[in-house]
Amino acid sequence: MFENQQRDDVEALMKADAEFRRLYQRHKQLDSKVHDADIGVLPIDNLTLNSMKKEKLQAKARLERMWESRRTLTH
Repeated sequence: MFENQQRDDVEALMKADAEFRRLYQRHKQLDSKVHDADIGVLPIDNLTLNSMKKEKLQAKARLERMWESRRTLTH
């Protein structure tokens, strides 16, 4: 996520906004677990996997809204 953004900009937002940092870290954690479950490394039931995927998408949507809001304020 935010691969097309300047790393310094993302890091600055993580330092300035605790909620953004928490959501970003949670999204990365969920992304890793979902990936591991998808490739069979992490045994997990479908209900839990689907719940993790939903939470991951919600975190991503919130992060993108926060990013856009911040970008709008700085430009």
